Amino acid sequence: MTTARTVPPALDSTELRDVLAEIAEDARRRRTEGGGRPERALALAREHLLGAVRIPREAGGAGYSLRDFFTLVIRLAEADPDVPHILRGHWGSTEEAWRSRDTENGRKWLGWILQGKIFGGAQSELAGQPGVYTYHTTLTADGADFRLNGQKFYSTGSSYADILRISANDESGGQVTATVPADRPGIIHVEDWDGIGQRETGSGTTVLDNVLVHPDEVGEFKLRTGPGRPRVPQAHLLMHAVGAGVLRALTAETAALLRARTRSYSWGNTDLARNDPQLLAVVGSLSSTTYMVEAAVLAAADAMDAAYNHVWEHGTSDPALDHAASFQTSQVKVAVEEVALRAAGDAYNAGGASWTRESVHLDRHWRNLRTLFSHNPTVYKARVVGDVVVNEAELPNVGFF
Repeated sequence: MTTARTVPPALDSTELRDVLAEIAEDARRRRTEGGGRPERALALAREHLLGAVRIPREAGGAGYSLRDFFTLVIRLAEADPDVPHILRGHWGSTEEAWRSRDTENGRKWLGWILQGKIFGGAQSELAGQPGVYTYHTTLTADGADFRLNGQKFYSTGSSYADILRISANDESGGQVTATVPADRPGIIHVEDWDGIGQRETGSGTTVLDNVLVHPDEVGEFKLRTGPGRPRVPQAHLLMHAVGAGVLRALTAETAALLRARTRSYSWGNTDLARNDPQLLAVVGSLSSTTYMVEAAVLAAADAMDAAYNHVWEHGTSDPALDHAASFQTSQVKVAVEEVALRAAGDAYNAGGASWTRESVHLDRHWRNLRTLFSHNPTVYKARVVGDVVVNEAELPNVGFF
């Protein structure tokens, strides 16, 4: 769809605050009414061009730095953590569109993004073949065109998207990417994501049944780094920015629940729970963990800004800057996950059994964090960080770093 907006909102604008407030209210309403997809939030993202915030102002975007961008992600996640998770692939496509802005595809993609269209992706498969980037999904010739057949899982955001980027193997066994409209005949979105958290991210199955693909919709499968293409830890740091937003929401809700609690224990310290120093310490610890996680994410964002700005300004990547951004992002993952999950469990220490009621919904925060942190397993990142520190090893030259 197109939008009447001409530029995205500034980070400190009333417009953005109002959008975030409406997304938060929609999420609250859906929780209390039994669930549902964040369609209103995605409509607002399109209308207010939240997918274009990283495009420079002179090109029609908002010119957000990566620090600004991750601040937006944190605030969006505080309102509804499903929303920035849904947009994760879109924002990666925006970075790629700007890097390739001098090409025909880059210009086309930027035009779509500035119209409010949203990109989604379908790469991973449950029944994988040997090799992470080898697929059952195939792209085969059909006269002057191609046909795409297969089945994807973890298709986060695809059922909300206007345009899909789909990975496949071609007839020679090479990896390719097809970029096609999300409503093209033969594309079937199955809402079968049954994860314990991030439940409305559209992360289930995408069926590809003889989908027509035109030659200009087929592109190179980009995995490794190279000139003009820095390491891409943005998508991985985004998970922890979403986690920081989840912790912000958890802190605010825990404080509100404690303020409203009239009952206390006969062996407690005060008549009102809100004045009990031990319960206040629980919330104080939770708030401090939230601050630490957010600060770690934004520090890594600063390192990423330096790396990305070098590419945007000079057209080539700087290996030292790339290394710093990737390494710091990996350190964030290893450092924050255990303390964040522990804090989400410890929040219950400020309440009683009533806080475990399903109607309170407090458990969703731990479930969302656990689901977010299960991406790109921490044990592998910890091993790599240790290898770099001890042996000055090279970071793996793959998309996970």
